[in-house]
Amino acid sequence: MMVTMTTTTESPEQLTLLGDAPVPVQFRLDEATRRRGLAHIAEIRRQLERARAARAEESGPVRTLPSRRPAGSRAA
Repeated sequence: MMVTMTTTTESPEQLTLLGDAPVPVQFRLDEATRRRGLAHIAEIRRQLERARAARAEESGPVRTLPSRRPAGSRAA
């Protein structure tokens, strides 16, 4: 089994495991189906990014809560 990885981008990477055996017939995709699937995944990613941006815009700046001292400790 061979592992391939691209290291030219700064975004998350997808590892692909390539087996030595050919893909079984029932799992093979023609090029048109592959392109439609990739386009659909790209659209889903755009929708998720828009939803994430909308949530971030709604919530405003991120605020952090002050840290708590462990029980039994005293302030200095």
